[in-house]
Amino acid sequence: MTATNFSTENRTYRQLLGNGLTYRIPPFQRDYSWGEEEWEDLWLDIQSTLPADGEPAHYMGYLVLQTVDNRVFEVIDGQQRLTTLSLIVLAAMRLLKRLISSGVEAEANQIRLTQLRASYIGYLNPVTLMTQNKLSLNRQNDPYYRDYLVTLTDPLPQRGFPASTLTMRKAFEWFERRLNEYTRADSDQGRALAQFIETMSDKLFFTVITVADELNAYRVFETLNARGVRLSATDLLKNYLFSVLARGQQATGELEELERRWERLVGRLGSESFPDFLRMHWNSRYSFARQSELFKTIRSRIQSREAVFTLLREMDEDVDTYLALTQPEGSDWPSDWKISARELRLFSVRQPYPMLMAAKRRFAEQDFARLLRATVVISFRYNVIGSQHPGEQERLYHEVAKKIHEGTITNVHLALQALYPIYRSDAAFRADFAEKSIKTTQSRNARIVRYILSKLERQVGGIEFDQDSPAYTIEHILPQSPDAGWDAFSDRDIDSFIYRLGNMTMLESSRNKDAANKPFAQKRAIYKDSEFHLTKKLADEEEWTPERLAARQHEMARLATAIWRIDL
Repeated sequence: MTATNFSTENRTYRQLLGNGLTYRIPPFQRDYSWGEEEWEDLWLDIQSTLPADGEPAHYMGYLVLQTVDNRVFEVIDGQQRLTTLSLIVLAAMRLLKRLISSGVEAEANQIRLTQLRASYIGYLNPVTLMTQNKLSLNRQNDPYYRDYLVTLTDPLPQRGFPASTLTMRKAFEWFERRLNEYTRADSDQGRALAQFIETMSDKLFFTVITVADELNAYRVFETLNARGVRLSATDLLKNYLFSVLARGQQATGELEELERRWERLVGRLGSESFPDFLRMHWNSRYSFARQSELFKTIRSRIQSREAVFTLLREMDEDVDTYLALTQPEGSDWPSDWKISARELRLFSVRQPYPMLMAAKRRFAEQDFARLLRATVVISFRYNVIGSQHPGEQERLYHEVAKKIHEGTITNVHLALQALYPIYRSDAAFRADFAEKSIKTTQSRNARIVRYILSKLERQVGGIEFDQDSPAYTIEHILPQSPDAGWDAFSDRDIDSFIYRLGNMTMLESSRNKDAANKPFAQKRAIYKDSEFHLTKKLADEEEWTPERLAARQHEMARLATAIWRIDL
């Protein structure tokens, strides 16, 4: 281990299991969960390495381990892969055992069986038949693995075990069938089975990241997740909470209760969403913590059984609000609340979530509804149109969240006063809007433009329409690929004008096809027949020039200021 308590190296499966090293999956780590799709993918990956001209090696991804002595390693991430590879070895061993029982090359196959066990599984006591395994699974799966799979019980028991244990048994039998099909045509099946395992062990390799404690492991997870490698930071947090409870004298019942409540939470949120929820929850109550600091912050505060169950109780209190904000379609919120939550999601603005979670706990429903709507307006002015830096905004939202939680801010009026610094003034917002360009080649941007145009249309014409309907589309008055007839716009200026808000309008899809890249004089007749007020009004324009575009956008900015506003 280096001085930084962190090391990285590539190791084959054979190297991992050699030299007397042992691996333990923490007792309350996630159960075995791979299914046939993952089994099939792994099988095909292994098969690609078997021919003489096949792949020279196959990369198995990251393996995150924790150790204090470099002899015994806790598997923080990678337990599904390690367990499945062990099941493949055991499946080959049971096939060898059947060959021995049938008298097929019994002596040679017994040597192979013994060698595979010693190399990859562990030491089997000849008297007790108890094993000192190289790999120990979690508390749900290890008894079955140790007592039946490692001992090559035939047939395997099927009743009275957890669902994940039965999944593990199915995996073992699935690979056993595949191995038998792959090797049975060989004149020496025992040799072919042993060769399969040896080749697999030499050609599958991992990037092994070894850390000294949970904090370093969490930092590894954050670094890799930032690079697009999804790891189980949720499991790491879970393991820490379990370790706190396990220090007690009467821990068993509490551990089972924690597991039950934890699985319910993660089941509702999903393991990938859980770290985000936890940060939002934490920042709605306590000192501000960035994602990279969250585990350290929680570990410093949650150090007793009382603190663990307080955290669980408080998370239960907030999970419905978080889900309603992030997945409003499935919530039981009133329709106007759902609309506001969908708009925040459209804007990709998440900074207000801790404040809104605090307000949902503390405010009367009427005050919460008004704050939620005001947050949409602030986000539209500050983020969508103003493109202001979100750092100050996040800091202020947290300050307000903490004051709401502590009871210093008790109603929406006080909350809005506190948010005043991030509410763009009418003058600043009009100026931002009058110059705004949004490139609609990106699907999210196109949805935002449709949203803006639909709100403007309702303001001036009273027309309500489904902004996501394929019956309507965004019309670029100056076309994205203009033909002849657009001489008012120089080639140099075209790109800067096409995506200005003033150059866009809603139009029926059939009419949009007719308008296409035609000159403005021909488009006017099409616009005249549109049901949209802002589009129909374009027919009154004699020509379309940079000046007329700017004038239209200034008028749109005036309308927008009346739509997206709050009285502070």
